[in-house]
Amino acid sequence: MIPILSVLLLLPIASAGPAYLVLGKSRKAGLWFTIGVALIELALSLYVFYSVYASAPAAGSYAFTEQYSWVSISTFGVNYLVGVDGLSSPLVLAAALLTVFALVGSRRLVDSKEPAYYALILLFEGAIIGVFVSLNLVLFYFFWDLVMIPMFFLIGVWGGDRKKYAAMKFMMFIITGSMILLLALLAAYMGVTPTTFDIPSLAGRIPAGIQYLPLLASFIGFGIKLPVFPLHSWLPDAYTQAPAPVAVLLAGVQSAMGGYGIIRISIGLFPQASYVWAWGFMAVGITTMFYGAFVAIVSKDLRSMFAYTSIAGMGFVVFGSFASVASGSPLGMEGAILQMFVHAFTAGALFMLAGYIQKGIGTTDVSSLKGLRTLIPRTSTLLVFVCAAAMALPPFGSFVAEVLVVVGGIAASPYTAFTILVPVMIGGYLLWMIRKTVLSSPDGGATGTDMQGIDAGVLALYLVPLIIMLFFSVLVLGPAAPVVQHLLQLVSH
Repeated sequence: MIPILSVLLLLPIASAGPAYLVLGKSRKAGLWFTIGVALIELALSLYVFYSVYASAPAAGSYAFTEQYSWVSISTFGVNYLVGVDGLSSPLVLAAALLTVFALVGSRRLVDSKEPAYYALILLFEGAIIGVFVSLNLVLFYFFWDLVMIPMFFLIGVWGGDRKKYAAMKFMMFIITGSMILLLALLAAYMGVTPTTFDIPSLAGRIPAGIQYLPLLASFIGFGIKLPVFPLHSWLPDAYTQAPAPVAVLLAGVQSAMGGYGIIRISIGLFPQASYVWAWGFMAVGITTMFYGAFVAIVSKDLRSMFAYTSIAGMGFVVFGSFASVASGSPLGMEGAILQMFVHAFTAGALFMLAGYIQKGIGTTDVSSLKGLRTLIPRTSTLLVFVCAAAMALPPFGSFVAEVLVVVGGIAASPYTAFTILVPVMIGGYLLWMIRKTVLSSPDGGATGTDMQGIDAGVLALYLVPLIIMLFFSVLVLGPAAPVVQHLLQLVSH
């Protein structure tokens, strides 16, 4: 049997060097090579995603499991152990698909030091897939830290005017979070006898009395990456300074790493402490939701507005996950898993559109973007549709995800029903932005360059998974159900 998960995480990493060399010789050949690798990754991730849906692994079990021991360190519980389930397979697919979209968009939006740029994108893809499939804490932590290396250079070399500041701030926050996270992982390792770093072996075995500080440490580590308020201050700088295709990966899949870690590790390894502190973490999620929406309201730049919209969207993940822990109802956590998947494409499309607007008009300042429907009609039309997805309107799957989270919160307490105001707030300021930019008349003499037809077609593809998830959300929610069931069983013990 082909070790498909090993191929998924190693192929892009192994292809980074050849991509650099080929691009150095021929831009056209290098682009075809790089996109070809990403398309192979996409095909493999689609196969894994559908297989998990079709086979529906039982609660607490994984598909495509691979395990190899390293003789010199296996006695310390360090193994190569990978696998996927209903939590990780949608995120693997989202990472692979967004990488393809980001690479295609980079053709138009990135034109300097291209060999290194595309090699780093492939390295990032392999590392983030490694995070989602790793079932050993040491392996997980290795890929967790590996992700920040290409992202640091992608922001610091190809970013905007304040790219060095944004990259250093990003690195300082992420390294701090990683060190705090490491303490939590070591506490989990030492909390059981015999000691092990394998996540399936640790789940349900760590004594309740020693779960509290590791839970807090892991939540901080994952919360920085998500990010949650008040651990978010690196995000607006990174998102606004990164090139648009890089911001797609930052907002679309790197933020999902934090949500994935909270569900897989914070709740999965420290379930009793999660139950005791569930309301505190729900409060953090709710605060993050409203904070992101409030700051987005006063933002005058599209990138800043979209960055805080992303923060609000990921607040739903924290709120929904811990609402299920508090209530025992699976709805909130299932909604959180679906939210991570749909948020990847909504946030990714918003930032890619911001890049095309910057390229076509020369600015992303809302007050300077009058008459977009006349100046750049393709781009403005797509902007309206993507904003509708960000508002969680039908026919987009974000509607299902946010309804599930809100209903899951109500299952924990009817008083949380006020969280339905967050989508209303997001809808309000995005409609204001559309009125100021798309529906206004252009200033005299204003000109713009619209995106080409092929680029508009690719960007429209961002909406396809969102529409599918409205009518066929069972593709994600079906495999997610046993994962959530297993986690809630751990909480109740």
